[in-house]
Amino acid sequence: MAAQVSQVQRFFNGYKQDINRSLRDASKPWTKAFDSLEEKTGVERVNIFVGSILFCAFYLVFGWCAQLLCNIIGVLYPAYISIHGIESSTKQDDIRWLIYWVTFGIFTVIEFYPSLLTSMIPFYWLLKCTFLIWCMLPTERNGSTLIYHKLVRPYFLKLHDPVDMMSAGVPKDD
Repeated sequence: MAAQVSQVQRFFNGYKQDINRSLRDASKPWTKAFDSLEEKTGVERVNIFVGSILFCAFYLVFGWCAQLLCNIIGVLYPAYISIHGIESSTKQDDIRWLIYWVTFGIFTVIEFYPSLLTSMIPFYWLLKCTFLIWCMLPTERNGSTLIYHKLVRPYFLKLHDPVDMMSAGVPKDD
């Protein structure tokens, strides 16, 4: 049992270290805001980040327009960073955000009947927002990367040849 607890603790400590590193990365748009908040409050930026997450979580459970907040979180920041990726000269950030948008798109298709989901699943908006944040975490082990490599890519590799052959037979509009 103690070995399992230490494994879980190492897992979360790895995420905490990755997030802390990202919160201190000078190339990220939030670094200056966290510098200022940390200086003014004397609270470590990771704790400010976690506090902000907890506030949003509380709002997503009890607040008005929780769906709007969830969708803003799931789209606004990723869209902003995706535009930065398009404008940058490196390819790595493009790949990372394309993987996020593939994951987001698949989730959106699965979520086609939102009223059914929201009425059946308690704390749906909190769960969805948590999922989206996990998918966009500024770490190598974020949710969209894991989902892509474990679920999406294997099916794509298995199915892309038949789909490509079917689409090759379809006349293209010029």
